Amino acid sequence: MHFESPLLAVRDLAASIDFYKRVLGLDVVVDFGANVTLTGGVCLQTLETWREFIEGRPVSIGGNAGELYFEEENFDAFANTLAGLELEYVHPVKEHRWGQRVVRFYDPDHHIIEVGEAMEAVVRRFLDGGMTREQVAKRMDVSLDWVKNCVGEPKGADGNGAFAEGGPLN
Repeated sequence: MHFESPLLAVRDLAASIDFYKRVLGLDVVVDFGANVTLTGGVCLQTLETWREFIEGRPVSIGGNAGELYFEEENFDAFANTLAGLELEYVHPVKEHRWGQRVVRFYDPDHHIIEVGEAMEAVVRRFLDGGMTREQVAKRMDVSLDWVKNCVGEPKGADGNGAFAEGGPLN
């Protein structure tokens, strides 16, 4: 068995598809009419058919108990794009204690969407800002090996970016 995808019940399928295309750049990859699958595996289901599937039980849309999480390599450009859109924010862009910048907002049915700066981009941002690999690991509360892996540094390389044997990195 393997996990296939999250599914969100939505009031207006066309409006939700437009939102996910316009705001997050997702596209429809499979369209079953009352159910669509978007790039990344997000599925949207009409509220009416979802109620049928769960045998008429009540549906609460838009609780704050979960979110769809996305990562963006070019977070600054994405944040600038958001600035030109009318969105209801959970919170504006903020930086978590480990240094990752994130923003949370609602989709048309009040499902929470989080877009975070890709963790590898956080590492690169800190390194480009003059921090050592050791300082980045401490700041992000991760292992030095994890930081090295994020920048493509092979095992056996020292914290200065050189191989233990003294050769250069790729």
